[in-house]
Amino acid sequence: MSRRGRKTAIGGQFAPRTIEMLESPAHRVLSLSARKILDRLEIEMAHHGGTDNGKLPVTYDQFQAYGLDRQAIRPAIRETVALGFVEITREGRAGNAEWRQPNLFRLTYRHSDGERGYGTNGWRRLESVEEAAAIAKAARNAKPAKTKSQCGKTSRFSRGNPHRKPPIHSGETHTTGHGGETPTTLDISGEERDVA
Repeated sequence: MSRRGRKTAIGGQFAPRTIEMLESPAHRVLSLSARKILDRLEIEMAHHGGTDNGKLPVTYDQFQAYGLDRQAIRPAIRETVALGFVEITREGRAGNAEWRQPNLFRLTYRHSDGERGYGTNGWRRLESVEEAAAIAKAARNAKPAKTKSQCGKTSRFSRGNPHRKPPIHSGETHTTGHGGETPTTLDISGEERDVA
């Protein structure tokens, strides 16, 4: 059979995923947001010419522009990491322009410089759909660790913060008491009178 008769050529850049990975328990339990994370990382790798795996910078704004809800980005990243598809090689940080840095990512199922073979394929360690589903759910629901501010101090949002306004505990004030007594006030002359 001649090669001209075959129609298997792809007319542009593509992102290969093995059938083994697509059938794996880890891949079968991925949420839609987690799948979008993988898709956007593969697009970034293509923009880098198929190299720089492990140095792929993708910002939250880029994930959001790709169609992820901003509140879903962090849980979806945690999910892809927990299921073994992604590794964060450098933690990013939020802040003003000079301090801001995006996370750097590595797709475990794609080749990285310095690796033998095709990748580490962390998703292979999960043997059942039940195990993978439990791990994915726990990762999505995990509380993020507290982060430090640029100055190295943890933000304080408690009553002990002297720069924060004290909380208001009730609607009762000195002039609008709930009891039967009428509040009194002193006139400028010094005489006490009822406020009614």
